Amino acid sequence: MKPLKYLIAIGVFTTVSSFAQQKATIKSKADTFLSSSKMHDFVDQLMSKMTLEEKIGQLNLLTGGEAITGETKNTDLENKIKKGEIGGFFSLTSPQKIQKVQKLAVNNSRLKIPLIFGMDVIHGYKTGFPIPLALSASWDTIMIKKTAEIAALEATADGINWAFSPMVDITRDPRWGRMSEGSGEDPFLGSAIAKVMVQGYQGKDLSAHYTMMACVKHFALYGAAEAGRDYNSVDMSKNRMYNEYLPPYKAAVDAGVGSIMTSFNDINGVPATANHWLLTDLLRNQWGFDGMVVTDYTAVNELMAHGLGDLQAVSAMSLHAGVDMDMVGEGFLTTLKKSYTEGKVSMQDIDRACRMVLEAKYKLGLFDDPYRYCNVERAKTEIFTPQNVNFAREAATKTFVLLKNQQQLLPLKKSGTIALIGPLADSKLNMTGTWAVSTDNFKNISVKQGLENAVGNAAKILYAKGSNLVADSVYQSRATMFGKAIPYDSRPEKEQIEEALAIAKKSDVIVAAMGESAEMSGESSSRSNIQIPAVQRRLLAALLETGKPLVLLVFNGRALDLSWENQHIPAILDVWFGGTEAGNAIADVLFGKVNPSGKLTVTFPQNVGQVPIYYNHKNTGRPLEEGKWFTKFKSNYLDVSNDPLYPFGYGLSYTTFEISKPELNRNVMYAGGKIEVTVQVKNTGNRNGEETVQLYIRDMVGSITRPVKELKGFKKLFLRAGETQTVTFTLTEDDLKFYNEDLEFVAESGAFKVFVGDSSTNLKETDFTLEK
Repeated sequence: MKPLKYLIAIGVFTTVSSFAQQKATIKSKADTFLSSSKMHDFVDQLMSKMTLEEKIGQLNLLTGGEAITGETKNTDLENKIKKGEIGGFFSLTSPQKIQKVQKLAVNNSRLKIPLIFGMDVIHGYKTGFPIPLALSASWDTIMIKKTAEIAALEATADGINWAFSPMVDITRDPRWGRMSEGSGEDPFLGSAIAKVMVQGYQGKDLSAHYTMMACVKHFALYGAAEAGRDYNSVDMSKNRMYNEYLPPYKAAVDAGVGSIMTSFNDINGVPATANHWLLTDLLRNQWGFDGMVVTDYTAVNELMAHGLGDLQAVSAMSLHAGVDMDMVGEGFLTTLKKSYTEGKVSMQDIDRACRMVLEAKYKLGLFDDPYRYCNVERAKTEIFTPQNVNFAREAATKTFVLLKNQQQLLPLKKSGTIALIGPLADSKLNMTGTWAVSTDNFKNISVKQGLENAVGNAAKILYAKGSNLVADSVYQSRATMFGKAIPYDSRPEKEQIEEALAIAKKSDVIVAAMGESAEMSGESSSRSNIQIPAVQRRLLAALLETGKPLVLLVFNGRALDLSWENQHIPAILDVWFGGTEAGNAIADVLFGKVNPSGKLTVTFPQNVGQVPIYYNHKNTGRPLEEGKWFTKFKSNYLDVSNDPLYPFGYGLSYTTFEISKPELNRNVMYAGGKIEVTVQVKNTGNRNGEETVQLYIRDMVGSITRPVKELKGFKKLFLRAGETQTVTFTLTEDDLKFYNEDLEFVAESGAFKVFVGDSSTNLKETDFTLEK
């Protein structure tokens, strides 16, 4: 027992410390209130001077033309700026250009209101990081946050202060091309990533010259488009929305995101951009969002194609629903004045939207200094620095997922002759993946260059393309847009394969770089066939016949059907699209400089007929017995098992790990209480490596049907060969909560299972009870 004097001292210290923390919290809230009050007063005074036309002008977001994602472009920009008819621009870069445009607004418009400048800063700026789906596969939120910080640093050095990121749409359908831009299928992991991305972009001070306003998108449910076809309808119960699809958006709002972008889809018959329940009742009234709502590219105009009326009608509808800024379409600019005079929109709605835009500019510090992001010296010294490029390389290595490694074929030795074959083997333009609009792809490192850098004179690299991306030249041109060209080889397929076989026969090992091109995923890039293109598979089959060891590098922006490859290829490494340093990062992992540690965040199906497929499904009333393929009158298929090809959370390493059965510090959780879940994790192999320990729960009895598993915790840790570490998770009552039939967020008493392991299927379990 400790001496009484020691205990009293500890008690006094704790009380003083607690009092100091409370004081700091109170001061922080007071400062926030005063800052908010000052902002409101400033905006009130400014708006009192504004004409109706000037207020409407603030709601108009136009494109500078550097990255067009729709059919519409804007004209007569200089005149509109001077007349106060533009609130902001996107797709315009460099401090010089932005300063020039900003001067037009500040020096020539009546009230000198500065413009806001946005850009699709999705996974890096000039320094390209792996695509967001790949970043999520790292399960490393600290690293992911740093990629957003670096992107913000570079983008703000180039004059931009608003990022149209992060995309947090949950998706379970790999036919949808924009799976590449999100964080996968799980709401818990998706929420954790949404939070750190917002924090990375915005930092602690949104007015700092190196931070930028984030824009969470696409609100909402865009990833659930029917048939995986982009822009398609979504029909979903509110129960599923609240429990499975909305949490990442809510996490971004709770993290203080400054803006939200509407989605293109309709939701239960009402398009998101005109959905008052979504944009006002839910977002502002239930969640307390106090930022700006912007549409996606011409989304207001597209309400006409949805069948909701002419441009005047749909513009009024969007404004009333809760939209503050109209991107590109100029429906607000050209119709709202008329609608106001006809009593079809209120001044209250116009003022609300104008206030949100002005407050965003205030928070960014643009009224204090309109040119705070126009420092030419920063652009010279803070963009594409060696430090940023090195971090991009490190980040990429953490995203690769080792899917198969038969007889420990990997890592390769830096010796002998290596045949590098495939349409993506020497395609530096495709290494950054989709939505890398600001990256200089000519600076990317291809696989060929990366391998040559790694081996130097120690090994010989022989290269052949071997096949086209796809057999159809028209399809290949569609799949290699936006400067991501892969030249089409018009020679007969047989001749191309023979060329590849000639170098394969001279080699000790074959590395095949195959899969999708960068623009085979992303916006408007849905696929009904999610296999590696047939022409590439025929090349793979021919290479296998040589009998040489074969490693497949898979490039992809979605989950693929790799059943044939899994059956025939001895080693498969999913490298996604790794960014600027993709080639060097791939070489780091291929040759064992870095031990792969990525884990899948989307389920890979055995075939497209299983789609949508995801780990946290419901049990049904007729579940198939575990370990069975088919039982009549059970929930299963005649022609394929229910199992995925590769499950959520799966990923191999060059070493092996053992995770013990979870132990609980108590078997009963009481209301407001918690339970600690502890496991021992041992590196049982002969290499150092990282393992991601995953914790799942199952609510065994609920007032509504509950998933068979739900991720509720994960920890990534580094272990030296032979090392054991203790990992402890804390489960609280909040972790057990869900939205019930009445959309009440509750935890219900009863039995729970808790699982811990290295994927959603390789788990050890125990149980506990919640008593309230």
